Amino acid sequence: MREVSRRGILGLAMGAVASLTAVGCSSSGSGKAAPKRTAQAKPIGDGSTSRGVNRPKDPKPERLERGQKPPQFVVFSWDGAGEVGNGLFPRFRKLAKDHGATMTFFLSGLYCLPESKKSLYKPPNNPVGASDIGYLTDDHIKATLENVRLAWLEGHEIGTHFNGHFCSGRGTVANWTSAQWESEVEQAVSFVTQWRTNTGFKDVDPLPFDYREELIGGRTPCLLGQQNLLPTARKLGWRYDASSPGGRQVWPSKKMGLWDYPLQQIPFPGHSFEVLSMDYNILANQSQNSTKAPPANYPGWRKQATDAYIAGFQRAYETNRAPFFIGNHFEQWNGGIYMDAVEEALKHMADEKNKDVRLVSFKQLTDWLDAQDPEVLADLQGFGVGQAWTASGS
Repeated sequence: MREVSRRGILGLAMGAVASLTAVGCSSSGSGKAAPKRTAQAKPIGDGSTSRGVNRPKDPKPERLERGQKPPQFVVFSWDGAGEVGNGLFPRFRKLAKDHGATMTFFLSGLYCLPESKKSLYKPPNNPVGASDIGYLTDDHIKATLENVRLAWLEGHEIGTHFNGHFCSGRGTVANWTSAQWESEVEQAVSFVTQWRTNTGFKDVDPLPFDYREELIGGRTPCLLGQQNLLPTARKLGWRYDASSPGGRQVWPSKKMGLWDYPLQQIPFPGHSFEVLSMDYNILANQSQNSTKAPPANYPGWRKQATDAYIAGFQRAYETNRAPFFIGNHFEQWNGGIYMDAVEEALKHMADEKNKDVRLVSFKQLTDWLDAQDPEVLADLQGFGVGQAWTASGS
């Protein structure tokens, strides 16, 4: 399955499954009371979002001296970021809190839009209301909004995974123009900022942020269409994009003025080739795209996925300290082994024996990079994959 790995094919988010399991509005998933809205919270528009809410502040970026060894940054990100009753969103919020991690959640705009209002979505080059990931039930929309709200209050970043997730056929995002990408982004923002009007929900708290200010980056469906997205992203004031496939484990650089954060090729235990650092790409190489392969394979595959993430981390940590990017979906593919692998890998990276490791969001990494002296960044960008770090940068 080497070709699958090299192309960087991502899996489509699966449709909503099972009935909603309770996601407590008074709990952040860690057994502690969730942060409360402040008296200064001010609704925006129809009250779907608001301003003036307290949450943990992002760390102030420190400037490296030239020749100073950098921290090891790791970014865990999630495509879609819908809670569909499998409990995965609160599970990983709790894991992040337990280990002092901050993550990026790329929210699909359609996960805030009920199917009864699908005519509001006008996807480029596709029929009105079309979606390759379907629509969530009302209960699942409520659970998604609650988890997005709590995630932001806990310090996580909310980006975008756009809307309909079109990866093939004539309507694929690979062929969209910059103007069409702008339409897609504006629609995604409108679904997030007008969910109260579109759903009629009166028993759901507003999202505690101004999404137009919060949104500074995203990841395209199946890592397609970045070239035409970037002019639009720059026009909209975004600071980064995470849509590149097949990146090497080196320090990031910019494309069209935006930081480029690709999924990365990492060692794949038992194989002579490398695999992209995302759950679905590992699945594609293990089970030929099947999400329900024979269970007898699960223990070995779980360990292989875990070891792949850890091998990618160790290669960067022990050599050039390039930021390490891991992409995920809230899915129970192949018995949930990829979720288990991500959890075990995160625990390994957060272990106290690993010094100077920072589990951050893409926004926090972007803040840090923007704070550095250009000569310091040039030194870091000069290191190759697996090249031992030296103070000279040579």
